[in-house]
Amino acid sequence: MRRDENASISLKKILTISIIFVFLLGISVLAGNSKLNSIKITFSDNHEITVVTSKTKVSEVLSDNHIILSSNEIVSPGMDENITNSKTIKISIKGTETVKAAEQSDENNIDNVKQKYENITEKIITIQEEIPFETVTKDISGGSSDTANKILQYGKNGLKETKYKVTYQNDIEIEREELESKVIEEPVNQIVQVQKKQVITSRSGLRTVSSVDSGSSAGKYRITAYTASFRECGKTDGITASGVKATSNHTVAAPGIFPFGTKLLIGGQIYTVEDRGGAIQGNRIDIYMDSYSDAIAWGSRYMDVEVVQ
Repeated sequence: MRRDENASISLKKILTISIIFVFLLGISVLAGNSKLNSIKITFSDNHEITVVTSKTKVSEVLSDNHIILSSNEIVSPGMDENITNSKTIKISIKGTETVKAAEQSDENNIDNVKQKYENITEKIITIQEEIPFETVTKDISGGSSDTANKILQYGKNGLKETKYKVTYQNDIEIEREELESKVIEEPVNQIVQVQKKQVITSRSGLRTVSSVDSGSSAGKYRITAYTASFRECGKTDGITASGVKATSNHTVAAPGIFPFGTKLLIGGQIYTVEDRGGAIQGNRIDIYMDSYSDAIAWGSRYMDVEVVQ
């Protein structure tokens, strides 16, 4: 009896070992037939993950990892395609991938590369530019509150010459490089002297300025306007007392203390003394104008007058 029982136990052990062996063999065969791959998945927001799978079809890999595309997303390779040798699945927003692909195609296109360097020309050009002068002020007024400016030296701009190499593509400038620069003429500083105002008093008691004091202030004058009409001048030829023809907004009739040719700065504009007048005495100055309506519109104004060179 015991022999039968021992035989039965031995048989059961053999069967159990055989089953385990067959099971392990099946797993080994299955593993051999299923090759595992490490796949990198890149999302449209540039986030990346790496998954290990035996699947080779893109849709199956995404499904196994519970990845669902939104309506505006596309995947490369396509859903029905197998994973490429790069072992990468890329999810992107529709439209962007096409643009990038087109850009890469253009960059790698030999014809486009050649075109970038076609129609390129270079020229050497020389340009002359002014150098602005500076103004230097000398104060000899001794602290006086009643001062006038006298121009001792008029300023003059200098001149600089600069040589450039200019690159053009299709006649459009795309680059400019300075090669050398030299000063042809140095600028001359303008020197202005601030001095105590020198005035004299006429018989009428009106404040005037010495005619030899060029650059000083002549004080405040009554400025009127006139034309070459017969009613005002007794003639219509426009010939002034100095013998020249009056010019609008240039010629003025001034008292005898101002010699012909004296330059007067009135209201920011420089006029020339070229005329006299019976009524032009004391602190009266008359500006010539072509139009009678302009002269009437000017009227009578009290303005500061300065003698300039």
